[in-house]
Amino acid sequence: MRFKILFALLLVSAGAPARAADVSFEREVLPVLTRAGCNMGACHGNLNGKGGLKLSLKGEDPAGDHAVLTRDMLARRTDPIRPDESLLLQKATAQVPHEGGARFTKTSSEYVIVREWIANGCKVDAPGAPTLTKLVVTPGSKVLVEPADRFHVKAVAHFSDGTTRDVTSLAAFEFTQVGVAKVGGDGEVVREQPGEVVLLVRYHSIVEPVRVVFLPHRPVPEMSNFRSTNKIDTFVISRLQELRIKPAELAPDYVFLRRAYLDALGVLPAPAETRAFLADADPKKRERLIDALLARPEFAEFWAQKWSDLLRNEEKALDKKGVAVFFRWIAAQLAADRPLNEFARDVLAAKGSTYENPPANFWRAVRDPLARSESVAQVFLGVRIGCARCHNHPFDRWTTDDYYSFGALFARVDYRVLENSKRDALDSHEFVGEQVVWQNRTAEMTHPRTRRPAPPRFLGARTPDVGGDRLGAVADWVAAPDNPFFARAQVNRVWLHLMGRGLVDPNDDFRATNPPSNPELLEWLAADFAKHKFSLKHAVRTVMTSRTYQLAATARDRTTMGDELHHSHATVQPLEAEQLLDALSSVTGVPVRFAGYPVGLRANQIPAPPQSGRRGFDGMGEKFLKTFGKPERLLTCECERNDDPGLLQAFQLITGELINALVKHHDGRLGKGLSAGRTDAEMLDEFYLAALCRKPTPVEEKKLLAYLAGATDRRAAWEDVLWALLNSKEFLLRR
Repeated sequence: MRFKILFALLLVSAGAPARAADVSFEREVLPVLTRAGCNMGACHGNLNGKGGLKLSLKGEDPAGDHAVLTRDMLARRTDPIRPDESLLLQKATAQVPHEGGARFTKTSSEYVIVREWIANGCKVDAPGAPTLTKLVVTPGSKVLVEPADRFHVKAVAHFSDGTTRDVTSLAAFEFTQVGVAKVGGDGEVVREQPGEVVLLVRYHSIVEPVRVVFLPHRPVPEMSNFRSTNKIDTFVISRLQELRIKPAELAPDYVFLRRAYLDALGVLPAPAETRAFLADADPKKRERLIDALLARPEFAEFWAQKWSDLLRNEEKALDKKGVAVFFRWIAAQLAADRPLNEFARDVLAAKGSTYENPPANFWRAVRDPLARSESVAQVFLGVRIGCARCHNHPFDRWTTDDYYSFGALFARVDYRVLENSKRDALDSHEFVGEQVVWQNRTAEMTHPRTRRPAPPRFLGARTPDVGGDRLGAVADWVAAPDNPFFARAQVNRVWLHLMGRGLVDPNDDFRATNPPSNPELLEWLAADFAKHKFSLKHAVRTVMTSRTYQLAATARDRTTMGDELHHSHATVQPLEAEQLLDALSSVTGVPVRFAGYPVGLRANQIPAPPQSGRRGFDGMGEKFLKTFGKPERLLTCECERNDDPGLLQAFQLITGELINALVKHHDGRLGKGLSAGRTDAEMLDEFYLAALCRKPTPVEEKKLLAYLAGATDRRAAWEDVLWALLNSKEFLLRR
């Protein structure tokens, strides 16, 4: 036994250059282990390993994996003298008990590769061996219509010495969802059911996506009536034709009007505004309306709420004054249509007083260097790098070195607490009052592996000498017109808020393994955004004036309603918490009071989630917003906002204190209409226009007027009608 171990170690450490016929550990053995799933997170690639064997995740550390496989456990895992008795092969073929079961057979090419590598002495790759530079997978996408049900993918690796190799038999295949298709070891993709899925092809450190669509047999729809209004429609219709999906018709004027107000301003139009729009015969009235909405102050306030969510503008991390000045600053920038890249530069380079220079509050909200780097990457670049904190990112190109070098850009942010500040009762390490953000030029980010300061470096880009002002350097890089991330991330965010789903979803998770649903459209939007000086209003106007945005939410065609990715129809969405509360207040004509703020402010004008615990009508608005998912702003992500329906929401709308107080209020729209002696028909029109942007249908009008006419208590009957209207799906949904 001792002789065998010594002989094996001599073979491993011989250091002689590998022959051309020798199996490469990095280019063949590690890909085999990845293909078999051995070094995945659920198996031996786990942080703690499995069954005493710990491999690096998906082969990210070849040297470490080689040592573990050849030297651990008295070298029992690899036996160059009797390779077939190596535990690595016996476990993988289930010849000995293995919790993971059989990963390949003794007759497979995988077995032959690993066995030959062991038999040849478990050699490491020679110094200077060619490295992988590119992986080309063909086809890049495939759409098949029944009866076609299968095709082959081919993966070709390109190396630094100019050579290429077909690595289809070595590549690992994985689908983004199960049930649509399956793939064999030879790269044959076979349909399981109609649908759309992405096949991820991984070889070594590179992953390439292949879009796969299996369509049922159906004719190409007639689309001559789908007239494009801008370039967006061209890209969308091209994709719909490819998928044989017929788009819905244009939404009626009243649906478009309500949608446009909610999406651009977060409020409902007044009945007079609705009447004027519906009566307007100008064919360009929709474009004129959009231009008018973008010029209103509510636009800046509504979109400032979205940016406040992302920039964590909340009272626990800041204080009430800091929250207020930050919100007002954001709204002022958006009202002036300041280029978003310059807006980003102002936030990232901000220093000084959190009162006198409001964007400095962003750094006050994220006080940990690693939290800062992750937040900046997610908000401004659309990249989630958090997985690279412990190991190379399993689904993206970022390494732990990338992670800590990017974090080093934010390691010098420091704080000075002024004498007039006091310790926060809610959080013992925070202070209420003015603070000063500054850069401590001696602070560094220590890399946990090297125990040395990580060199500051941008993500995926050449990094100049950043000098002492690291915040200024990263701000300039993010704001640069040629930044490869910023424009794509921001137009995708606009698309999410207007269309209900990002072209990349989740919207802040750009990576090769999460490709956009329409790559050509995303690239055009980003280029157009940059061309127009990163104007948010231009981006919003471009999307809203497209025919795609203005489509109806329903269609007669079954394939249209089955489409959730390609925007063949509008997405029906629940109103956000602030939208719903402001809509209830608008329809009933009763302002909702928020503790500590003047009466008359809408929910979308309140700088941060109210923290009041007051009882009575003054505290109902805060409770309502929390129930309907207004985020606490503890994360830099749209995902923190939760609009999933639940019992608490149902109770709030059916028997909640707030809705009852609004409906029964003596001085609201209902009370004023009754006091003014208006007829039931006049009031019914007014409420329908206020809530749904339309008049009641003949059937609705007949039934409701009959109900009101037969009531002994007119006020109580009207309260029932108003309550029913406010609980209707048409009111509660944006469609």
